[in-house]
Amino acid sequence: MEKSSGSTRLHEFFLTMTRRSFAELGVGDAEVVGYVAALMTEFTRADRLYALGRARGDSVVHMRLASRDQARDARTLERARAQRKHIADYALFMSGLFRTHVEQRGALGYYMEEGQRSYWAVSELDLTLYRTGFLFFQQLSKNFEFYSGALDYMRKAYFAPRSGGESAFAVFLRQVEGWITDGLSDN
Repeated sequence: MEKSSGSTRLHEFFLTMTRRSFAELGVGDAEVVGYVAALMTEFTRADRLYALGRARGDSVVHMRLASRDQARDARTLERARAQRKHIADYALFMSGLFRTHVEQRGALGYYMEEGQRSYWAVSELDLTLYRTGFLFFQQLSKNFEFYSGALDYMRKAYFAPRSGGESAFAVFLRQVEGWITDGLSDN
């Protein structure tokens, strides 16, 4: 699928900001930086952020419960892998860029644990499916807390409103925070 020019520009923006922030924290791994930037670009669309649906709520707990039910019904490793990857990605995104909100709900520790567990499960499923990317997801699992903290650092360092104007990302943050505040998310 080809990206629209707006999506491409947004991805370039996230890639630049992720490279800068992660480099300042000593993360020079281009694969991790690219993955995180792509994740942020994808999750700017609410339908991707909430890909597992809104029927039961949007917290990581609700996603895990839904994925257990769906994995049992679907009985496919591919579907289970996609669900666990989404849960881990969501936990990383929310615990990083929306850490304050997750902390206010008393769920930061759970998001960290579930993100690590889910990326590890993706790694194990990749091994079972004979995929070569399993080491990358092990790395995401082992360093989940650090990558989440790097996203939190990025938000604080580069996306905070400054006097006399707002950063380009501040508008996006306000939109997503609006989704959360308006009850479109339980997170």
